[in-house]
Amino acid sequence: MRVSRLVVVLFASLLATTGRPAFAQVDLSGEWRSVANESGHSDIGDYTGVPISDALRQRADSWNAAEFSMPELQCRPHPAAHSIRPPNAAYAQFRQWKDVDPVTAATIALRQHGAWMEPERTIWMDGRSHPNEYAPHQWFGFSTGVWEGNALRVTTTHLKEGFVYPNGLTVSDRTVMTEVFTRHDNYLMSALFVEDPVYLTEPFLRTSIWQLDAGLVNLQERYPCGLNEVSIEVPHPKGYVPHHLPGTNRALLREFALEHGLPFEATRGGAETLYPEYMEKFKTMTSEPVSLAPLVPGARRVPQPGAQTVP
Repeated sequence: MRVSRLVVVLFASLLATTGRPAFAQVDLSGEWRSVANESGHSDIGDYTGVPISDALRQRADSWNAAEFSMPELQCRPHPAAHSIRPPNAAYAQFRQWKDVDPVTAATIALRQHGAWMEPERTIWMDGRSHPNEYAPHQWFGFSTGVWEGNALRVTTTHLKEGFVYPNGLTVSDRTVMTEVFTRHDNYLMSALFVEDPVYLTEPFLRTSIWQLDAGLVNLQERYPCGLNEVSIEVPHPKGYVPHHLPGTNRALLREFALEHGLPFEATRGGAETLYPEYMEKFKTMTSEPVSLAPLVPGARRVPQPGAQTVP
């Protein structure tokens, strides 16, 4: 995969030292809460800035949010590529600590415990290899970490297929995640690079920031999820699978573009949309601003004066 220029620049900046010796290893332990200054892609049809392949675009267009109401999926853990980036609830708050060898005092692993749904993650620091390709895949995969100066580089393989955003954008079980963690005083920073030969045409970069907070309380609460906690929100016949047949979901997919006054083409994602040069193409597109009045059953959005009619 071709690594974007933005990825190279940000990766280099995260590896830069902050006045400490190059050999320093920073303690990343603590209880952390997110400093969220970015929103997630949760709107149907919002693929902006994601280097998706044609295969993923077709899959996302066919996705139906009703799957979250299915009893067998209500307790499904959120996958790593989604949940470890704030403001997503799983890692909006998390605890991190070290497992230390009692004899050598060497760090064997870093352990992480998220707040919502209580995900548990182990990052092995003892130099072990990743399992072979036939080993079972897990929601948080298999992670190993190595220090590069004062930055911790974490590589994760053996992930289950799962969504990146809760709007149908998904990565396959062949995904490899690379994270670079750095600590600056009481702030923890992470750059996450998601590579997937099936659904992404380039590495997908996501960044996160957390602040040290010893007063977190949500981490003390147990997450209740089991057979007694799921509910049938909408009755469906046995064997029902939420979906949209290709080409039948066009109106819903256009809602995001219409609501924000964007050209529909610009919301369709792809590596091209990641680069500054795309702005020149964007300027040639026709936006379609509409009234932001909420829809009621049977109603249609009314274009503002001078707006292009949407087929």
